[in-house]
Formats: sequence, C-alpha cells, structure tokens
Amino acid sequence: MTDTPAPRHIPDRLDKPLSSAIFSWEALLVAVAVAIFAVNSFASPYFLDPWSLSDLTFNFTEKALIALAMALLIISGEIDLSVAAIIALASTMMGMAVQAGADTPVLVAIGILVGLGCGAFNGLLVTRLGLPSIVVTIGTMSLFRGIAFIILGDQAYKGYPSSFAFFGQGYVWWVVSFELALFLTAAVIYWFLLHRTSFGRRVFAIGNNPVAAQFSGVRVGRIKFILFCLTGLMAGIASVLITSRLGSTRPSIAQGYELEVITMVVLGGVSILGGAGSIVGVVLAAFIMGLVTFGLGLLNVPGIVMSIFIGLLLIIVIALPIVWRRVRRERFT
Repeated sequence: MTDTPAPRHIPDRLDKPLSSAIFSWEALLVAVAVAIFAVNSFASPYFLDPWSLSDLTFNFTEKALIALAMALLIISGEIDLSVAAIIALASTMMGMAVQAGADTPVLVAIGILVGLGCGAFNGLLVTRLGLPSIVVTIGTMSLFRGIAFIILGDQAYKGYPSSFAFFGQGYVWWVVSFELALFLTAAVIYWFLLHRTSFGRRVFAIGNNPVAAQFSGVRVGRIKFILFCLTGLMAGIASVLITSRLGSTRPSIAQGYELEVITMVVLGGVSILGGAGSIVGVVLAAFIMGLVTFGLGLLNVPGIVMSIFIGLLLIIVIALPIVWRRVRRERFT
C-alpha cells in the first residue's frame, strides 16, 4: 500500500503583485489625490469648471517637468538645488536675445541650451572633481541667479514675440494645454527610461551601491553626468514655458521652485538616500501638489501659507519613513 502524496498548493502568481499594488505608496497617493479633489470640489463652486481644472495644471507642470529628471538624479544618490537659478539664467539669456531681435525658434534654442550647459557644468564639478553635489549646486544656485541679477538688476525684459506665447499659454486640444501635453509625454519617456531600459537599472544600481556598481562595470561618473545634463535640460525647457507664460523676464523668476521640485520627488516615493523610487509616484505627487496649491488659491490663502505648507510637507515625507522604520525596529526587537 503506497501513500498518496499530498497535493501541492500552487500559489496564484497574481496574489502578490495585486496585494503589493493595493498597499503601495502609489495607491496611497491616488487615494490622497481623490480625497483632495473631492474636498476642493466642495470648497469652491468654481473648481469643477473645465477651464478652472485646465488652469490647475499650470500650477505644477513646469516644476513637474524638472521633477522627472530630478527623480532619476536623486535615485542615483545625487541632488541638484540650482534648478530654479538655471531657469532664471536661461530666461535672462532669452530676454537678452529678444532685445537683439531674436525670433521664437532662436529663443527656445537659447533657453534649452543654457539649461543644458548649466547642468553639464554641475555634472563636471561633481563627476570630474569629486565634489559633493549638494555643495556644488548650492554654489551654482547663487552663481547662476547672481549672474541674472547682475545683468538685469531691478529691470525686466519684455517684448517677446506673440508666437512665443504658445508654449506657456497655448492649448493643443480644448482645455488640454501645451504644458500639460508636454509633461505627460515627458513622463512616459522618463518612465520608459527608468523602468524599462538598462540605463534605468544602472541608475538604481548606482543609488543602492555606487562602489559595487563601479566594480560591476557600470560607468558611474558618466551616468551621473548624463543625469545632471538631463536635469539642466528640463530646467531649460521649464524656463521657456514660464517665460512664455509670464511674457517677461525678471531675475527673481522661479524663486523657490527647487523646494517644490524636491518635495514632488520625495512625496512621489523616491528615497532621498537614493536607490528607490518610481516615475508614476512622481507624476501623482505633482498632481497632488497642483490640486493643493490651486485649491488653496481658490480659497484666497496667502502665498506665504502655501510656502509653509510645502516646507512642512517636505519635512514630513522625509521623516515619516525614518520614524516608521525606527518604530518597527523597536517593536520587533
């Protein structure tokens, strides 16, 4: 008489991915976004108007474009605090060009190239000289904006051509602005780059252990340089959009943007220590911050209160995972 073996349980492969998706940080962000949307719709009768919702997107798209590249940079273990100053310098260069009679294609090229050049400068200082990125970009933050102030002082550049206004004020279809369409397109590109290519896998590897990545054949310095260039490039694109939307250039343009960009990235689930994060989370965080700031604006909340909220939010999203890990460690040890 032979014993019949007990039937083996074959686990459902969908169980784990489904449960991890439900309890993921991205799912929490979706729930938060829905809740904020509902609160805003009750708080103001104007919120659900299609054109009001379209105006909402202008609150975050310029910063969110930079956040896409900043996410990759922070995942790799670096950071760039000079992005707002890059916008100021690129906008100033465009203003100088328009005074010399440059047309729209030249202005766009100048804005993008200045941003790319500033990003490359940051990248060279970090990767070639081995300087800490936070120190380098604090220095270049003062350098780039200082140049803008030296050139402009208390003055402003105006007189941009009418065709230039499309980038910051135009619509591609009904209430879908050019800025929103550009951001969504860029988000798809960055999602594919980070999550579906070997380049993205190398970025994660560098963020987790740069020394091990180096010994594995990953060209750490080269990839970090590319990431700084990408961040500068996106800041240059953002400078074109914000200058087009405002129709003028001042040296104080985009002041404080770097704080909001980093808040978007960290709120989106990117570890400030590097090695973890997703583009989907950053996109959701951008929409949440847009919803919050637009809702507060509809309620006539002062801008300084919004700044306080952004600062507190950044502290909370950085501190919360650390506190949670400590609580769990003390509980189970």
